[in-house]
Amino acid sequence: MHTKIRSFGNKANYGFQIVAVGALTGAFAGLTVTLFNTVLTIVEEFAQHTYGVLRAHPAFLPLLFLTLFVGSIVIGGVLRLLPILRGSGFAQTEGAARGLLRYKWYEALTGMFASALFLALMGFSAGGEGPSIMIGGACGEGVSALLRRNAVVKRYQITGGACAGLAVALNAPLTGIVFAYEETHKRFTPEVFVCSFSSVVVAIVIRNLLRPAMGLEVGPFLSAFTLPADAALGFVGYVLLASVAVALIGVAFYFLLFALRKGFAALNRKFKFAHGCAGYVVAFALAGTFGLLSVYSMGSGVSLIEGLAAGAERTPDVFGASLVLSLVLILFFRFLAAAANMGTDLPCCSSVPMMAMGAVIGKLMSLAFVPMGMDPALSDALVVVCMVTFFTTVVKSPLTGIVMAVELTWSFTFLLPVAAGVAVGYVVGDLFRTEPVYDRLLDEMLEERKRRLKKIVTHVRVGGNAAGRAIRDILWPYTALVTGVRRGEATLTPSGLTELAEGDLLTVEGSPEDEKEYLAELVTAAGEIVPEEAEDAPLAPETQKAPEKDGEE
Repeated sequence: MHTKIRSFGNKANYGFQIVAVGALTGAFAGLTVTLFNTVLTIVEEFAQHTYGVLRAHPAFLPLLFLTLFVGSIVIGGVLRLLPILRGSGFAQTEGAARGLLRYKWYEALTGMFASALFLALMGFSAGGEGPSIMIGGACGEGVSALLRRNAVVKRYQITGGACAGLAVALNAPLTGIVFAYEETHKRFTPEVFVCSFSSVVVAIVIRNLLRPAMGLEVGPFLSAFTLPADAALGFVGYVLLASVAVALIGVAFYFLLFALRKGFAALNRKFKFAHGCAGYVVAFALAGTFGLLSVYSMGSGVSLIEGLAAGAERTPDVFGASLVLSLVLILFFRFLAAAANMGTDLPCCSSVPMMAMGAVIGKLMSLAFVPMGMDPALSDALVVVCMVTFFTTVVKSPLTGIVMAVELTWSFTFLLPVAAGVAVGYVVGDLFRTEPVYDRLLDEMLEERKRRLKKIVTHVRVGGNAAGRAIRDILWPYTALVTGVRRGEATLTPSGLTELAEGDLLTVEGSPEDEKEYLAELVTAAGEIVPEEAEDAPLAPETQKAPEKDGEE
């Protein structure tokens, strides 16, 4: 097959295009995600106030649960129409950035925007950072589509938009950029850096211009904590003990989450009313019950985390119970609610709720350690360390966790304890053979969509951006595998470290869902497609006849 598709003329034009489109993506994502998170905060406060009124007037509780039941049917209908919204937003956006999933950007943007706000109104324990990532990624794809950029640039802009969405949601630009390497593409390339950096910078500037205009503060995500100028070496010992406890609870959360996913799937098969909404009914009922029991079980958990600071004006409580009992109950509520939300694939995120659980555990550990000799001034630091340790145990993104701890508090002084806690969380997760939770959710999503695809073999003449780069550093289309490289008269066995040269002839195998888009991505990534019958087309090494050997093997 011979397909003529023009690629970029040179690397300078390619890089300039990524920067320019990235800046537009950052502007669009910054505006949209800032609006989303502002409205989300208002909706969360309204829901908390409404649940407070219902606690004071129990006669209206039947109406609440009827509303929740109807809400579960509504969200089930939305997810049936737009299945791409299933989940937190992390997994879908990772899949789109890697070329594994495709969706219409305007459906993803508006659908996630509305669905996340709806769940917050219903009183769910859910954060806005996952929806912000998906909204930002959809903004990136929208900019690329409106400017008619090719499929490769589109994937970079989905990445840039997703990073911008996370950065705006947490006011953490470095966290957004690190997210692109560690979570989305799991590798460093100049293009990933350029697209994420240009998008994040513009998005953060727009966020910090809009918030004062709306009468909102611009400051650290967690401003209530008082962190030490330095931490004694002995504090690391307390950190290690607390981190083991946090990591074990994080592992328990991980396994409960996937056990509930299986349970809800079985429940939906058994009760097939309203097209599999049985699991949603359970999740909505839990959200309503926990919301009535404690306002701290609702929303993202930011107010809960700030209430755990040593200098907080009000500490969390459940019906006037002691602080320890209240924290245990809140942890239980959030633990089960977050697992149920992720287990049913509702369009809400549990990253900040997971960090809230880690913060609660950290507060409980500090209450135990202070009588044992820990300096009370280090309590806030222990809460923050446990917060990111829980996140790292489940998500398996240690660099993101470390950078996040620094940016959320605007403090670099306790970096060593944070790194120690994150390391413990990561190692404990490995000991129990847990996978990165969003990667596993993405794998399950892809498995559901899996179908038989026709394998095609394509021959590509290397040129443009691929020349002088290793195979592993090129953004290949999904399923594309380089099986042969011919350089002049020599045939090379390719590996990820093989550096391509101008004029190399590649044999590439793949099983694309959309063949036309696959070929367009391949041309942009590597060079010009040549006719299959070309005389100098390379053979894959495994198809070449091995030379005969004599003598000993």
